[in-house]
Amino acid sequence: EREREREKKVVFCLLVEFIKKMALVVMCGQPCSGKSTAANCLAEALSATSEFHLTVRIIDESSFHLDRNQSYANTPAEKNLRGVLRSEVDRSVSKNKIIIVDSLNNIKGYRYELWCFARAAGIRYCVVHCDVEEDVCRKWNKERAEKGESTYDDKIFEDLVRRFEKPDSRNRWDSPLFELWPSKDGIQQTSAAIVSAVSYMTKKVDSKSRDVRVLQPTIATQTARTSEANSLYVMDRATQVPTG
Repeated sequence: EREREREKKVVFCLLVEFIKKMALVVMCGQPCSGKSTAANCLAEALSATSEFHLTVRIIDESSFHLDRNQSYANTPAEKNLRGVLRSEVDRSVSKNKIIIVDSLNNIKGYRYELWCFARAAGIRYCVVHCDVEEDVCRKWNKERAEKGESTYDDKIFEDLVRRFEKPDSRNRWDSPLFELWPSKDGIQQTSAAIVSAVSYMTKKVDSKSRDVRVLQPTIATQTARTSEANSLYVMDRATQVPTG
């Protein structure tokens, strides 16, 4: 019986460490600032270094076949877009995945909502900001049009640029903040921000950890998630040998 209890505790400790590797990454930046390229780079880097072989999933507009111009054409359409992305993040964030939200995420109140999802799930959270000058973003948008790629209409582009709320590391929902400068340094798996983000999300958390923070659920959100006692109960039932 003691051996069985010890085995259950070991399994639970492994489960806790497994959960601590889950994370929510929020990409942020002006339109046409290289966010999708950065998200793919980050996903590849995470997949290559993940000790627990966690699945990395990117959630973006294309996942739901949403046209960017139609999605930002007016306030109701934009609210619908954020609602779709928000719901998918909420459904996915507690699973055994690292979730990357590849969208503008340009409103600080929206980033706060995503941060709340991470807190409720008790996982890691960070923001990756592609900091590119507006003129460069305009140039890249036009170059995409010349290549026949998906672009923003000029009116929508200018509106999004005007309303962009730059992340600030002093805000808990923008922290930790990893800064990329695609127009100056390009985007590679070896980019300092990518390397730092991967390290932050995969580093082992213990009593000595000072630079990695796993968000803790509040009393209001904790009841909706699986508690330690429930986890032990579930494992106990799963490991019981049928009798008779």
